[in-house]
Amino acid sequence: MLLINITFALILAIRFYSLSISIRHEKALIAKGAIQYGKRNSTLLSIAHVVFYFAAIIEANMQHTPFNSTSQIGLAILVFAIAMLFYVIYELKEIWTVKLYILPEHRINTSFLFKYVRHPNYFLNILPELIGLSLFCQAKYTALIGLPIYLVILAVRIKQEETAMAHLFSKA
Repeated sequence: MLLINITFALILAIRFYSLSISIRHEKALIAKGAIQYGKRNSTLLSIAHVVFYFAAIIEANMQHTPFNSTSQIGLAILVFAIAMLFYVIYELKEIWTVKLYILPEHRINTSFLFKYVRHPNYFLNILPELIGLSLFCQAKYTALIGLPIYLVILAVRIKQEETAMAHLFSKA
């Protein structure tokens, strides 16, 4: 159980670091005239993410979850998800945030990843992260309840993002 808690704390620290990147980028985007879309939904996504994380570790602690093969698979998926997070940050550079901001001169990223994977941050980072965390913590109730709720909020976010960026797709 100690290994689960220590690893969870490390993963949480990495996510807080990515949040600090987002905050720094957000300030710069606002200074450049970016407009935020889907503010309420971004708040709901953030809350859902935090609740999911803490529900998973609470469930793990209540069950005295051992670090076994299920946890190892979950950890491998988490490592993949975190690698994808930082690759997406690298690709999007200063426009990456956890919120939805569009610059007046915003451009569609046409790099390999964005050309072949629609919404890589959601499908290669966030969803694998939550699935990996569920497996790592062996938090089946968190997954069964939390994932469907998160998916609804994420589907709204994707729709908002596509609507906000629709005018850019014709320029890409």
